[in-house]
Amino acid sequence: MQRRLPDTAARGELRCRLDVDILSVATALPQHMVEQVEALERAKTVFPHLARMEALYSNTGIDTRYSCEPYQWCQEAHGWEERTAVYQRHALALLEEVAVKAVAAAGLALDDIDMLVVNTITGLAIPSLDARLMNRLPFRKTVERLPIFGFGCGGGVAGLACAARLAQGMPGANVLFLTVDLCSLCARPNDPSLAMFVSAALFGDGAAAVVLRSASGRGDAAAKDCPRPRIRAVGEHFWQHTEHIMGWDIKADGFGVVLSPELPGLMRRELRPALDAFLDRSALTLRDFAGFLFHPGSRRILETAEEILAIDRAQIAHSWAVLRDYGNMSSVTVLFVLEQALKAGAHGRHLMVAFGPGFSAYFAVADL
Repeated sequence: MQRRLPDTAARGELRCRLDVDILSVATALPQHMVEQVEALERAKTVFPHLARMEALYSNTGIDTRYSCEPYQWCQEAHGWEERTAVYQRHALALLEEVAVKAVAAAGLALDDIDMLVVNTITGLAIPSLDARLMNRLPFRKTVERLPIFGFGCGGGVAGLACAARLAQGMPGANVLFLTVDLCSLCARPNDPSLAMFVSAALFGDGAAAVVLRSASGRGDAAAKDCPRPRIRAVGEHFWQHTEHIMGWDIKADGFGVVLSPELPGLMRRELRPALDAFLDRSALTLRDFAGFLFHPGSRRILETAEEILAIDRAQIAHSWAVLRDYGNMSSVTVLFVLEQALKAGAHGRHLMVAFGPGFSAYFAVADL
């Protein structure tokens, strides 16, 4: 007898549904802290023709950010070879730090990790960062590896979703998801564009890690005795012909930032229908969420999210706090938000949202 396939709605719910434990979350920062008021004064020297637009800095909602190189480096011209060497050195140091922290916090050893997923957007490495990290830390030689490049600011949620799906398909396996972005190294002082001036007001550096394991291997008694945060659903939405909204242009001396002022307008028009469709596929509504963990790309992004979702600022407070203290670290930022929520003792169902080049939105449902 031919097996009957479930209808479209049921298939969508099955695709979205996950049951993956978050064993730990860890973050790491480089050594140089940047006060936003200092960043503005430095930007005026590099972009004197835009100095009158200082409100772009004072209205970001950012007080401090972190950079892996001192500010003088970011005000000098650098070619691809130098940028790549500096990127690889700092990225690997931060990945090593955050991987060790996350694995220890999960109560595991590095040789307990079965799969390594590493995401980035702000630099290049061949062999990839995961392979280079294997030479610095005592992972098993049989660890499976997946490098990810291209998700941009959305990579925190998109990469977490990929890692969670892999964990779901490997019951009992420990999956380590790592992401690192060093946005400050993409500064190009010879680029006089408004997009570069704005990016210098928003972006910082950091790394984050999450250890995941399928919950299917745990019995009901174990789950009750040791409740853990859990990823319950993931999804994404792609808008066609929106490459101009966000991304990189490849320039002779590095990445050229693509950052369109159309982004808040696109979100205002399009985010709610895309989110509602994801929630429908997941058999959820906005009323099911105790809080929201948005990637804090900018103040305008968070204000737009509050407006279109009709949510109180208290429900998205962790995103505002991370924006204030760390700025936009691209893919890394939303995992800082997740870590802060967990440290604050947040409970209940939370919606994680991030956006990236494409233009795309990425969603994850987490029970904290």
